[in-house]
Amino acid sequence: QVQLVESGGGLVQAGGSLRLSCAASGRIISINSMAWYRQAPGNQRDLVAGITGGGYTNYADSVKGRFTIGRDNGRNTVYLQMNSLKPEDTAVYYCNFRTSRLNYWGQGTQVTVSS
Repeated sequence: QVQLVESGGGLVQAGGSLRLSCAASGRIISINSMAWYRQAPGNQRDLVAGITGGGYTNYADSVKGRFTIGRDNGRNTVYLQMNSLKPEDTAVYYCNFRTSRLNYWGQGTQVTVSS
């Protein structure tokens, strides 16, 4: 069974940067979109950024201008470059791959931004 494996989370001071990566453990055919979501304690899981196969991107208003999503189709990998991090960015970040039939989720990686 294909799994999504995330890496790159951790503890960083406000104003710092982190880069998250998410790779599929096996081949996933015809990925329509890749995305990053986040969930803080007591909150719902919200979309942070998404990217289609054609490279169209969309971002939550709270991260526009600070976060950049990218993908490597050949490696079934998605990235999230996070700059100018704020304490309110603290959450568990999840990657998500969608095909026409299936919806894959990573296990989550903790990002903590200290003030």
